[in-house]
Amino acid sequence: MTTDTDASRPQGSDHPELRLVVLLLALVVGLLITGAAIYLAREHPTLAQPLGVGAAVMCALASLVGVVARAIRR
Repeated sequence: MTTDTDASRPQGSDHPELRLVVLLLALVVGLLITGAAIYLAREHPTLAQPLGVGAAVMCALASLVGVVARAIRR
């Protein structure tokens, strides 16, 4: 009789180091984008309002994707 040993492990526990590297890479990219937006807003004040609107839209989309991803997992 054979048993499936893969079913007992939680999802995503295979490569915790890879998950950490991807998370840190996403953090660095996010900080770079934020820094670039701050630089543009300081050097070109006319772009401050469009950058703010764009940031708000991006945050709303990211939140929506997070909610949808969590709903799909369950």
